[in-house]
Amino acid sequence: MANATVTSDLPPLPTYETRPMPDLLPFISDFWLSLILPHIAYWAVSMFFHVIDVYDLFPQYRLHTPEEITQRNLASRYEVARDVIIEQIIQIATSAVLSLTEAQQMTGMEDYDVAVWATRIRLAQRALPTILGVLGLNAASISKNMAASHPLLAGALAGGHYPFLTTTLDGITGTPVPAFATWELLVAKALYWIIIPSFQMWVAICFLDTWQYFWHRAMHLNKWMYTHWHARHHRLYVPYAYGALYNHPVEGFVLDTLGAGIAYKVAFLSPRLGMAFFVGSMMKTVDDHCGYALPWDPLQHITSNNAAYHDIHHQSWGIKTNFSQPFFTIWDRLLGTMWKGDAKLKYERTRTTAEMKKERKAEMGSVVANGKTEAK
Repeated sequence: MANATVTSDLPPLPTYETRPMPDLLPFISDFWLSLILPHIAYWAVSMFFHVIDVYDLFPQYRLHTPEEITQRNLASRYEVARDVIIEQIIQIATSAVLSLTEAQQMTGMEDYDVAVWATRIRLAQRALPTILGVLGLNAASISKNMAASHPLLAGALAGGHYPFLTTTLDGITGTPVPAFATWELLVAKALYWIIIPSFQMWVAICFLDTWQYFWHRAMHLNKWMYTHWHARHHRLYVPYAYGALYNHPVEGFVLDTLGAGIAYKVAFLSPRLGMAFFVGSMMKTVDDHCGYALPWDPLQHITSNNAAYHDIHHQSWGIKTNFSQPFFTIWDRLLGTMWKGDAKLKYERTRTTAEMKKERKAEMGSVVANGKTEAK
């Protein structure tokens, strides 16, 4: 496909030919990879924390003792795993439908797109003389004085005029045509490959945080929604990693599946950016429920919304606070729903209570055993 630049003093845009984008991995299509990768990440991170939990590898970083997990939670590990798998099946089905709405991903026009951004940068420079004029500076005079020593800067100040930057249109005619400055291409590449995708990801994250905060809070304020939907998640007073998606199917669909899907569309993420977004969101959600405050866990230091922060929300005394999830705490801060105060004494009290119940249970078991021995 050939392209021509209408304005003659602008560098011409390169030709390109599109072709289907090859799959990220040779042994699986991007379609199937996008469906299963978030859930592989979910269980991989969950099993990492599960091993730490079962073998009690880092007890000093636990938010709760093993006794609290067995005594305070109202759902068995089997029930949790079962409901998580049900939600993941729903998510996979929804993701498949979402993926089918996407056009086939093509490649081959990346250089063209970068050149388009470089053209925009060149056109934006035309405003510099006017801006400097408003400030009382003569852009033309400044550009002329520094043309010999700093030609690129002089060209920018002249409104993006670089008569010394030329290339040949083709090898046959040898016709000289304008060319982009190296810095223009570098900035264009940074915009295309880094800044714009990062901004899109930020939009998706902010949307998901907003969606989840207000739905989450609504499920606590509305008695019917809490009783019929959200109460199931709060059967885990002591969260653990693979219980992150332990929800009622309706809540799971509205809060997680639908929220992430709309965020993907609102931010105009590409399928591969979307894959990264879904995997990152899943890992962050698991980490927020892991039950550990590991000092070397990067996900717990990206923002203040981490396992310790969300764990407060799972306690009876903090259930009306810390609604924000999974990334930032901005809505809790703005709307006054962030937990305030020292939670250490409250955690100590629950640990002590669980330990006392364990000792009492052991004593009762000992009494029963002694009674049976005497009866014999």
